[in-house]
Amino acid sequence: MGNNKVSGMLVLQTDFGLQDGAVAAMYGVSLGVNPDLKIYNLTHEIETYNIWDASYRLVQTLQYWPEGTVFVSVVDPGVGSDRKSIVAKTKDGKYVVTPDNGTLTHIHSNIGIEEIREIDETRNRLPYSGESYTFHGRDIYAFTGARLASGVISYEEVGEKIEVEKMELLQTTEVKISDDEVISGTIDILDIRFGNLWTNIDRSYFEKVGINYGDTLELVIKHNMRNVYNSTVKFVKSFAEVHIGRTLLYVNSLDKIGVAINQGSFSRAHQVESGYQWTVELKKIEK
Repeated sequence: MGNNKVSGMLVLQTDFGLQDGAVAAMYGVSLGVNPDLKIYNLTHEIETYNIWDASYRLVQTLQYWPEGTVFVSVVDPGVGSDRKSIVAKTKDGKYVVTPDNGTLTHIHSNIGIEEIREIDETRNRLPYSGESYTFHGRDIYAFTGARLASGVISYEEVGEKIEVEKMELLQTTEVKISDDEVISGTIDILDIRFGNLWTNIDRSYFEKVGINYGDTLELVIKHNMRNVYNSTVKFVKSFAEVHIGRTLLYVNSLDKIGVAINQGSFSRAHQVESGYQWTVELKKIEK
């Protein structure tokens, strides 16, 4: 198998939820390939059909797993269409089995993708499932992921290599710094349980314009160019540095700038959601 190390670990992500047997069927297929396979859940609570959230949860998680880990991500509104089924090898040596529908967007821009292969469904498909066109998560992705993670097939045996440049990517917005040092970005995702906003603004942008912990910034949030929030906010290392109920800026676990209310939900309080239509502008207020 050359340099294609596998770990015997399979990590599953879907929008299926756990109220029916869909995820259990994926487990069953995977263990049918190898009863000793170690299977873990990333999440099965992705909002239905939300490819953007699937893409982000992968990049949030993938980098912390051992080399050779195989991820299966199935958020697939185009199931049964002519979209490709692929396995990507990341530059840090992980594998992602997924539809070619934009799920790899954040991994591509934050970690990098070394190679992509299209799944050859004549060889890598659950036996006797040829007439099923609506559960590729079970019949193709879990089956192929389990075979790859177990070493039953090599990465080369997944199928033919396709050009990385031709994969589907979701629309994203670049972070910008204006002449008067306003940093503009987007709200990539919500830290759902706590209602925090995670932006696409890397901490390095604060360094570029001389923003340090303890500084006060003007924060403007817009939805489709309409102002939703405008206030001054302190940039701090930890939530404990501001009073309960106060808004703060902080660096999240991906080294990006987050917006939060200490012991409250910013997204709920201000009716803010995520996506490229939601923009943030940050400017240091000089003392």
